Amino acid sequence: MLRRRFESQMQRLESEVLELGNMVQRALRDAVEQLRTRDLEGSRRTIEDDARINAKRFQIEADVLVLIATQQPIGRDLRALAAILDLIRELERTGDYAKGISRINLLIGDQELIKPLLDIPRMADKALDMLTRALTAYIERDMEAAIAIANEDDEVDDLYNQVRRELMTIVFADPSKAEQANLLLWAAHNLERAADRVTNICERIVFFVTGTLGDLKTPGQDQYPS
Repeated sequence: MLRRRFESQMQRLESEVLELGNMVQRALRDAVEQLRTRDLEGSRRTIEDDARINAKRFQIEADVLVLIATQQPIGRDLRALAAILDLIRELERTGDYAKGISRINLLIGDQELIKPLLDIPRMADKALDMLTRALTAYIERDMEAAIAIANEDDEVDDLYNQVRRELMTIVFADPSKAEQANLLLWAAHNLERAADRVTNICERIVFFVTGTLGDLKTPGQDQYPS
């Protein structure tokens, strides 16, 4: 009876994690599209909706801690709950990157973009695809998929470097565009970090399955501290 109750509570928690993941994916997708289309009102909504993402994270965290306190799990069960705590933290931080992109859109305001957004939406598409598949790998306990997804982070890094080079070229030609170029670079940086968060999620999946926590990225690959 106690085992069935624990498994039922775990299934509910995993459903909540997926719901949080869907909220974050929607926020990130909307934030980039709002930047591309200059939708300032939409960006304001995305910023406001971040409070819902935060609340969802804290609600799941509270439920996990109650389950740990009341069931006192050990071994794989404890790893499963620890993995949830890690995943929701990474998801909530990814939601913060969406909020950051929305704030960038508001800072740019009614200015015309200094260049069409091509690689930034591509970065978003890739990061969101990685996140979707990482959440599937979590539910399916698919360690091989998690490792493969983490290795795709290089593609997002390459796009980020392409954005940086293009923006630098624009600024060299016209220094008056430096302020907006810096803002767009920060938007790209947020997406690069969102993909890094997916890599962290993949590492937690491997930990959940094997009990071993390690870095799935090539040493020196990450340019920024987590």
